[in-house]
Amino acid sequence: MTQFEASKTFSSKMDAKDPLSNYRNDFHLPKDVRGKPATYFLGNSLGLQPKTTRAHLEKILKDWEMWGVEAYTKADAPWITYGDSLQSSMAKIVGAKTSEVVLMNALSVNLHLMLVSFYQPTKNRYKVIIEEKTFPSDEYAIKSQMRFHHIDPANALLKVTPERGTTITLGDFKALFEETGDSVALILLGGVNYYSGQAFKLKEIANLAHEHGAIVGYDLAHAVGNIPLKLHDWKVDFAVWCTYKYLNGGPGGPGGCFVHESHFSEQDRPRFEGWWGNKLQSRFLMEPEINASIGAAGWQISSFSPLLLAPLDASLKMFDQVTLPRLREKSLQLTGYLEFLLDQIGTDQFTILTPRDPDQRGCQLSIQTHQNGKTLFEHLTKAGIYCDWREPDVIRVAPTPFYNTFTEVYRFAEIVKVACCH
Repeated sequence: MTQFEASKTFSSKMDAKDPLSNYRNDFHLPKDVRGKPATYFLGNSLGLQPKTTRAHLEKILKDWEMWGVEAYTKADAPWITYGDSLQSSMAKIVGAKTSEVVLMNALSVNLHLMLVSFYQPTKNRYKVIIEEKTFPSDEYAIKSQMRFHHIDPANALLKVTPERGTTITLGDFKALFEETGDSVALILLGGVNYYSGQAFKLKEIANLAHEHGAIVGYDLAHAVGNIPLKLHDWKVDFAVWCTYKYLNGGPGGPGGCFVHESHFSEQDRPRFEGWWGNKLQSRFLMEPEINASIGAAGWQISSFSPLLLAPLDASLKMFDQVTLPRLREKSLQLTGYLEFLLDQIGTDQFTILTPRDPDQRGCQLSIQTHQNGKTLFEHLTKAGIYCDWREPDVIRVAPTPFYNTFTEVYRFAEIVKVACCH
């Protein structure tokens, strides 16, 4: 592990020997109030735009101009299979077979579609486990699904909480499963908790849940493109994610779904269906009965927008070139350096909420402030440091390996030090 130093010279040396440093030039960097490139630590909310995005979008617009509807079959990259052509790249990032992945809709819509299939409560098995401080949309979704099944969320929704400290351990999950017996139908977790930045031990949790007869579903919004994933090998039942955070797929970019191949042959599993879920060869026959695609593609309902897929296409080509393991290697260094520098400040005005174990976090550190937190956040913003505030007291900072630098991390810490110690 690198021996860090709290100096501008050291951060400059780290940038000089960073093998991924040139990729920063492949992104458009926002400007601060002075018109200078901002320090953008918000890849956990919206990733930056690759410079190749415009060309990908213009290609779709040109195909529309030239071909009209015939672009679905006659464009160089036919629209009818555009989404399919991205599945291989996406599958590598989440550790899946290509047939287990599909790009469609938006995250919360996909979560509802997955819950229709995988939350099948019975009289004795109806409870759902989520993590404390889960992303609100996930909690809304599962509560509304429970009410649809005439189940009271007050009795059925369980939140795993840390027995001590702020990190939820595997032991906390074990204790909750043992307490609830065979009543849990589903566990639904964020791969990386949006608030604390904790990355859960997804393989071990999946094994534990399956031992207790529960279905395993993950919301990977803050995990995909951020931490290593092996959804197929871990035998996760389903997962959903967005593509506009670490995947840089653009605002409102298409969501992604994973369904483990073990569920492909289940004839009795319910599923909402639509015409785009047909096999390609029968999609335009307009038959009254669906001839469903085999794999995750069978969960598709509507056609997708090539305009929304184009920015993701641009970004996934970069992921194919760089690869997630190399990005993760730099991420561990960047976030580790941020942690080191914050520890050097030596103040009681904040603590790091995110786990200290690098294997239990991704890019993000959540800084829990104890006094004047909003003032500190506003000071950072005025200085051209873009991070975000989460009520009631957390500043989230996500140094992203594709485009952030060690010098930016050093400057962030220096501004925090001055603000907290003077």
